[in-house]
Amino acid sequence: MAEPVADLEAMAAALEASGDYRVLRRLAPRPPLAVPDGVVTRTGLFVDVETTGLDWRTDEIIELAMIPFRYGLDGRVYEIGEAFQGLRQPAGPISAEITALTGIDDAMVAGKMIDLDAVAAFAAPAALVVAHNAAFDRRFLERFCEVFRTKPWACSMSQVDWAAEGHEGVKLAWLAAGAGFFYDRHRAVNDCAAAIELLALDLPRSGGPALAALLEQARTPTWRIWAENSPFAMKDRLKARGYRWNGDDVVPSRCWHVDVAEADKDAELTFLRQEIYGGEIDLRVRRIDAHDRFSERC
Repeated sequence: MAEPVADLEAMAAALEASGDYRVLRRLAPRPPLAVPDGVVTRTGLFVDVETTGLDWRTDEIIELAMIPFRYGLDGRVYEIGEAFQGLRQPAGPISAEITALTGIDDAMVAGKMIDLDAVAAFAAPAALVVAHNAAFDRRFLERFCEVFRTKPWACSMSQVDWAAEGHEGVKLAWLAAGAGFFYDRHRAVNDCAAAIELLALDLPRSGGPALAALLEQARTPTWRIWAENSPFAMKDRLKARGYRWNGDDVVPSRCWHVDVAEADKDAELTFLRQEIYGGEIDLRVRRIDAHDRFSERC
């Protein structure tokens, strides 16, 4: 016979109070909050895709989930809407590795498709699209449906400083466990719900909802600076400073780049000219904001 919920909560509280146990609670639906008078709200859209592989150019979406949520400009989540979820049969068979990761096999998607008009209509009201690893989801979704090219994007994985808040990793399940809850992983709609819960919770060290920290980062433009044709001997110094390597599949190809805040742009250019190139040189720079960030255009 199942224990009454109150008794289970009392047991959990006793375990936590002992200091010898941590209790994870199953993620439950978040009740709506009343919007205070004068608070301006927007509609956010959390998205997640499961795909046949990692290459947005050749692999395909096999599952798409979207959950809308209403938030204040201060980052408080007030209401979570009904989810959109769809499966899609790809051109070829789903690999055993992808099935093991996602739980999706060929039988589940056989004959299934995702209506692009329905996707566009569902996403249209969103003032902001959020994903956990937006650099992955945005590229797939922009190729899949044009509406996602028209929206500003944010990333719950990289645009909240989870390490500074005491978390040891940025995987969604690790963050959820650190926040005290668990959920059924690796299905797109469950991942969306878990990520919205994380953004709705107050950060343990800096305080305030995690969504507020994400919005601040999303609203702040950055500058991408490319160190084209930099001396090979300087590669370790660039890497240590946070530069990343562009491969052959991006423009400009085969060079180092870094993203810096607007306030740091001139200092970074001076560093490159004085410490890397040893003299005056024209360097490629580009301003990046939420409309292009995480897309293949960056």
